Amino acid sequence: MHEEDRRMYELEYPAPVIRDDSGDGKGPTMIVAMHGYADAGQAIEASADHLKAALEGRQLASFNSDELIDYRSRRPAVTIDKDRALEIESMDLGIKVLRDNSGKTFLLLSGPEPDMRWDAFTTAVVKLVEKFNIEDTIMLYAAPMPVPHTRPTVVTAHGTSSRLTEHMLSMDSTMMVPGSAALYLEKALADKHRTVAGYTVHVPHYLAASPYPQATFQLLDSVARAARLNIPLGSIEADISRVENQLEEQVGGSEEIEGVVQQLEQQYDAYMERYRKEHPQAIMPGEEPVPTGEEISEEFQAFLASLDEEESQQIIHTEIDDREDGIEDEGSQADGGEDGPGPAQDDGDLGDDI
Repeated sequence: MHEEDRRMYELEYPAPVIRDDSGDGKGPTMIVAMHGYADAGQAIEASADHLKAALEGRQLASFNSDELIDYRSRRPAVTIDKDRALEIESMDLGIKVLRDNSGKTFLLLSGPEPDMRWDAFTTAVVKLVEKFNIEDTIMLYAAPMPVPHTRPTVVTAHGTSSRLTEHMLSMDSTMMVPGSAALYLEKALADKHRTVAGYTVHVPHYLAASPYPQATFQLLDSVARAARLNIPLGSIEADISRVENQLEEQVGGSEEIEGVVQQLEQQYDAYMERYRKEHPQAIMPGEEPVPTGEEISEEFQAFLASLDEEESQQIIHTEIDDREDGIEDEGSQADGGEDGPGPAQDDGDLGDDI
């Protein structure tokens, strides 16, 4: 490791295993969820916190916060109890290896966005992507947008490979946005011809400063589908129900707010109708994609793996017996006579049966 890299980060020893058990030879996916920029609804920070809390994981690399974070610009919160300081808000930035519910490993780069040395930080992360043969990198963003909370949450996607963005909504325009460390990293990976994508969840602008679990759920659900990860999301769904009830009470008590929401609904519906006509293959917000044959096969294999050997063999033998019975039935019909099957007997008026 070069001296510059030593100053930037430290690798854990021994390094955790980052190879999944699929045997396909592909490298893992890395999710980048750095908060501090474009984190409307606190969706990015909440996504990282949820993954680390819900899944088993080990630290892979720890970045030097003193090299990257300006503590005076984002003073960490300190908890003081009576006569002493008890706890200081974590400013840790690092990469963890996590294992999903199916045993598949992936990486998570999370923590506060660096305030300084973006070029050096980007170079260091690109080296780690190459060192650990990261197959796909997915960047998480959350932007305040003029959308209503009463419609399905939108996630737009962009990237270097259609494999990570197909069927998802895209922003069909050129725009200029403020830079971020995540965008620096995204461009650097693209320049290196690595597969990288960015997912941006659209958060109602009037809720951007508050936790919005709908956005967190939609980001992680999009990542899970694209990277084929089995991520538990049940606890977030419970938070969604709670927040929806609160919003219904608050909005219902104000005619002015209701009027604004109705206008946003009209704009949303008109845009989605136009987008559907222009992109008939896109899966619209709130719609479920049709599973592919490979996905159905994977689900069936996972189901068999969850059973003991006796139960799985019983299911397989039942399927074989059903097929053999079907073949015998076809043979019996074929041997019905030289003239083939005779006319059907009249069992009465079909209309009476219907």
